[in-house]
This record gives sequence, structure tokens and C-alpha cells, in this order.
Amino acid sequence: MTLTALTGANIVLVDAVAEGQALLLDGDRIAGLAPADALPAGCARHDLGGGWLLPGFIDVQVNGGGDVLFNDHPSVEGIRAIAAAHRRFGTTGLLPTLISDYAGVVETAIAAGEAALADRVPGVLGIHIEGPHLNPAKKGIHDKARFAAVDADVIARLAQPTLGRRVVTLAPELAPAGTVRALTDAGVLVCAGHSLADYGQTRAALAEGLTGFTHLFNAMTQLLSREPGMVGAALEDRASHFGLIVDGLHVHPAALRVALRARGIDGAMLVTDAMPPVGGTQDRFTLMGQDIAVIDGTCRGPDGTLAGSALSMVQALCNAMDLLGCDIVTASRMASGNPARFLRLDHETGSIAPGLRADLVHLDETRAVTATWIAGARADHPA
Repeated sequence: MTLTALTGANIVLVDAVAEGQALLLDGDRIAGLAPADALPAGCARHDLGGGWLLPGFIDVQVNGGGDVLFNDHPSVEGIRAIAAAHRRFGTTGLLPTLISDYAGVVETAIAAGEAALADRVPGVLGIHIEGPHLNPAKKGIHDKARFAAVDADVIARLAQPTLGRRVVTLAPELAPAGTVRALTDAGVLVCAGHSLADYGQTRAALAEGLTGFTHLFNAMTQLLSREPGMVGAALEDRASHFGLIVDGLHVHPAALRVALRARGIDGAMLVTDAMPPVGGTQDRFTLMGQDIAVIDGTCRGPDGTLAGSALSMVQALCNAMDLLGCDIVTASRMASGNPARFLRLDHETGSIAPGLRADLVHLDETRAVTATWIAGARADHPA
């Protein structure tokens, strides 16, 4: 197959930015780098005209996009619409995320996710089931009437085999002992969130195989002097990952900077917690009977409660640079490499390296997305 050379952009690698280099693609794979002025014979050249070429963004928490809410449209077409909406903002891999709902809706969402994976819907890596096994005291915008206890039927439902990756967020203090272990043994990636678990309870869940924390700081117990809480346990642990909503509102930027200095960036993942307005045309939507409006760039319920976000991954990357002081290499690891490792997909995607899938995003000099590649297939995104 003829190699394709992407030239004219700085290439963001795992630990450096390569200048004056071309990225060589061989079909759906990355072949490697070559000097832009010494390309292999017969190589098809595509000049990107400046800017940066990065690994495509991976978002593990996406409630909706393109005016579609996953809970309302738990179908292959709903998933396809959400993935297409977020691709415009550089996301080449995502987990459509189901907010707490009834068992029947969870079953339908799981089936839709499997069908989307079987159909190879571009960008879909699996699904994330956030609830309904959460603590009502930390419900956020979730409808506590839909909350349910964890039992054997729940574990069997969540542990069904999958073609991709399945993430489940639950409150570990409300789950029977052994729940986290049973799910992780089945291949599920279990995260803690919307929880009143204290430090000890969180450490016990980590010992059972807890792999992550959903939107760190939000809807969980905080780090205090005599009770480190879930936040303290998350920052102390070195094996788990945690999502960060970097919109300047969900968490104060100073708190995020402290977290990154305490924990290092290896566990940090940029997430959007995005709602339907991202990539859509509407600034209002209904979430389980509640009217949600986009106000000053955030999604809020009637009482002002935050209801996910109107954040895109490219904006999250820019915010990590502008608000947290991250350079583009560090921000890229948080947007791509770390989520890939969390999902156990870093052997396949998440960085620019020979042999990995050609999942890429190009940003122009203003950091706007101009093009994406998923498995080598290019889509242009004009402003």
C-alpha cells in the first residue's frame, strides 16, 4: 500500500514535539516519522499548513452531543450521532455515557453499545454506565428515583461480555463486599463517583480492583485534615486514573493544579461530561423531566445544579494549557495517552508511535480542529 505523509505540522509525541518531520501512515496504521524533506519514494504527501498533529482525543464520559442524549436515544443511530458530533472537536474515541436510569434502559444501552461496536461505528470504544448505583446524598443532577441497589442481577447485567470496553461508575460504600472484584474479574472497569465513601472505604474498593474516579472532586468526599476522603485516596493511589472536567467551573483551576502536582499527570484524564448541546444547535434540553439550559458555557438545572457540561475535548485541552499551565505534550497525554491506558487500549491507540492505529487530530495555529483521522480515514472540519 502507498504510504501517506502528513507534513507541515509539529507532531506531538509522548514526550516531545517533533519539528520538520512528516508522519507516515500505512493504511490504518502509523508507519513512523521521516524528515519532511526526504520522504520515501512514491509517498503521497499532504501538507497540513502548520499547527500541531496530535493523537486523537479519547473521552471516557460523554452523555450526549449533536442535540442527542444517550439516555433518550440508546441506539446505534444515537451513538453514531453523538460520536460524529464530538469528532468535529477532535475526539476520535469515546464512551457514550448513560446517566442513572431504570434497568430496562441500562439493558437497551448495553445492547446498543455492542451493536455499535459490531457495526464499527467510527470512534466508539464501548460505553460508560454512570449509575444508577449511586449515593442519593451526592446525586448531582441524577434522578434518585431511578437509583437501585447492587444485587446479583445487577452484577450479571453489568458483567455481560463486550466487544469493547465497559466502564461502570458506582458508590462503593453502597455496594456489597466483593462487587468491585466481581465486575473487574469480568473485565469491567469500575470507577467510584457520586459517593460518600470515606478514605477507608475507598481504599478497600481500590484493593478489590477499583480502576478510576469519575470527575475527581465533584460529587465525592473531599480531602480534609483528619479524613482524607475519596479525593485523598485517589491522589495517594498510583495505579488508578481520574477524570477531570477542566472548564474552570466544575473545579477551581488551583485545585486541579494542586491535584496534578500531588499525583503527577500519569493518572489524569481530561473528560467533557458533555451534554447534547456540544456539536448541536440547541441551548436547552430535557433531562429526565428537568429543563436544562446552557448558561455562561455550563449546563444547569432549574435550581442551578450543574448538569454535565457544554465542554468539548479540544476546549478541555486548551483549558489544560491556559488554566493549568500544561504544555501541549502534557495536555495531549491527559487527552489521549492516559485515557487509552485507563481503557487498556494503549497498545492500540492514544499516542503517535509506529504500529499504532492512525487516530489523529490536527489543530491549526489557533488550536482549532481542522481534520481528524480514525483508523487512517480522514474527515475535514472546516471552521
